[in-house]
Amino acid sequence: MPGAGGDLTRLRIAITVFFALDGFLFAGWVVRIPAIKEQTGASAGTLGLALLGLSAGAVVTMMLTGRLCRRYGSHPVTVVCAVLLSLSVTLPPLTHSAPALGAVLLLFGAAYGGINVAFNSAAVDLVTALRRPVMPSFHAAFSLGGMIGAGLGGLVAGALSPTRHLLGLAVIGLTVTAVAGRTLLRHEPPAAFGPVRPGTGTPRTLDPRTRGLVIVFGLIALCTAYGEGAMADWGALHLEQDLAASPGVAAAGYSCFALAMTVGRLTGTTLLERLGHGRTVVAGGATAAAGMLLGSLAPSLWAALLGFAVTGLGLANLFPVAVERAGTLAGPSGVAIASTLGYGGMLLGPPAIGFMADWLSLPVALTSVAALAAIATLIAVATRHAAANPPR
Repeated sequence: MPGAGGDLTRLRIAITVFFALDGFLFAGWVVRIPAIKEQTGASAGTLGLALLGLSAGAVVTMMLTGRLCRRYGSHPVTVVCAVLLSLSVTLPPLTHSAPALGAVLLLFGAAYGGINVAFNSAAVDLVTALRRPVMPSFHAAFSLGGMIGAGLGGLVAGALSPTRHLLGLAVIGLTVTAVAGRTLLRHEPPAAFGPVRPGTGTPRTLDPRTRGLVIVFGLIALCTAYGEGAMADWGALHLEQDLAASPGVAAAGYSCFALAMTVGRLTGTTLLERLGHGRTVVAGGATAAAGMLLGSLAPSLWAALLGFAVTGLGLANLFPVAVERAGTLAGPSGVAIASTLGYGGMLLGPPAIGFMADWLSLPVALTSVAALAAIATLIAVATRHAAANPPR
């Protein structure tokens, strides 16, 4: 159809922008957590309880958003959630107690969880239409947005209060949503999400085998996100506490991980085209397991930094592939299930590492990231035939 290629390109750009915006806004909030902790007078324990509000809001909303996308379409839901995310990011610095912070984080988490399901559903739909495995490029945009948001937050932290900083982010978010949202709202999803049976136009119910495969992909997402959460919260402490790194070098450890993950996602489409989905997951999981064993157990700082980078490269494409495959099988409901399990892994990682570090040691606790990456690899190997031949 004339102009179809241009429409798909415009849609791809708009969806990419929303991925980047999500990472940008979330990172902006994260870098102001210390200041907001001080403002609310929260202890470490009460802050942790308040942060559960964000998690709870996200997890509950993810499943609801799958149904909303089916009813109203992923494009309008993405735009609405982007508006809510931009507005709710301004609320945390307005609070002065941990309970109030937890309450507003419920709203922020709900918007964050909602937009993640909505734009992943839109992206899976576009991947189907393009017939190219470009899903990693969207997640690379999220990573880049996060790096920009964190960098900007570090630059303005001394000059702007959290209230002014996050209000500025809200203005940016609403402006970007107004511009990119017009493209989404003008275009229907390029391929109907039923999901549908190949060769027919009738919706397919989420039968037990399909649901089982979706859960398998969700478990792969969980194993991947566990590593991301653990690296974000414990990687720098490991370098500083166990390998005597300076605070600056320790902070660079997560940067090595995040940059490697971004590079891995930027090259993910080429990798998927050459290896296919199954072998990409197997290779990525095995690489991440080896990298994290090096990163957690290496006696030298530079070997650990290398291990962190290798881990980032290995984990880079596992979550995008898992979400794409779940969405291809079951539409927005599949994306919601895989995203919820994946987000659960990100929530599980940091506290699990903390408990294991108390019982054993932090380096040994971090090897659990390698263990779950290996489990993701084994799941991919064990289910490769079923995943390659989904129910029809």
